Amino acid sequence: MTALRQKMIEDMQLRGLSARTQETYAQAVSQLAKHYHKSPDQIDEEELRQYFLYLMNVKHVARNTCTIALCSIKFFYEHTLERQWHFLEFARPAKEKKLPVVLSVEEVAAILACVHVQHYRVCLTIIYACGLRLLEGVHLQVKNIDSARKMLHICQGKGGRDRYVPLPEASLGMLRRHWLTHRNRVWLFPALRTGQSPEHANEPMNESSMQKAFRAALRESGIHKNATVHTLRHSYATHLLEAGLNLRIIQSYLGHASPTTTAIYTHLTSTTDAQAVDKINEMVAGLWH
Repeated sequence: MTALRQKMIEDMQLRGLSARTQETYAQAVSQLAKHYHKSPDQIDEEELRQYFLYLMNVKHVARNTCTIALCSIKFFYEHTLERQWHFLEFARPAKEKKLPVVLSVEEVAAILACVHVQHYRVCLTIIYACGLRLLEGVHLQVKNIDSARKMLHICQGKGGRDRYVPLPEASLGMLRRHWLTHRNRVWLFPALRTGQSPEHANEPMNESSMQKAFRAALRESGIHKNATVHTLRHSYATHLLEAGLNLRIIQSYLGHASPTTTAIYTHLTSTTDAQAVDKINEMVAGLWH
């Protein structure tokens, strides 16, 4: 590891960035250096400008990918190199106004039924039943289960926020039965490796294997939606809203810092749409007599 990379990592640690964010930021700066075949501290502002034009116009990377690259490189130049460049203040891709894909309850059940490895099926079920992010589900530990209160303690979620979410009784029973298949003292979903007992695994399973299992189940189910594991979380929130749950409560379950983030689900509920259509029909019904 170069001294410059080490200093950036130390700067990120001092700023309280998570280990995963540190890895992502360091990787983004490394990709910049590889693009120009030189150390990133030798890259000037015009080269940075051309690099982001390359990402947008040649590579056609997604907005999120471009934003991550920008945040990473901005951190490196402003905090590690202590350079203030005007370009980094306005180089931000336009916001995309896309609504997330949502599955119906029946579609969720159909997809989960096509997950044939129990380890993956149980984890995906818990992700939906508790509205978790992928890493939150994969990294669940035995100590996170509050059986008496039937709650799940999510530790250090996005933004370093802890939260409690309801753990349905059926899901609690499923987790107990699943734990008996591996008896790992720490992880609810320990790594599955050839030649190694899951009971003695010292790390959780890899999230990429979960994503592959979901994609395979989606194909087998015959559901033609552009769904991902994260779609289960979107579907959870939408289904709670359709059931009449208060938006503020859903916000706390999802661990959103702002109610604005949670409010997007009001645009996704079929119940809300039906109520709106009924009201519009009522308003218009008396216009033609």
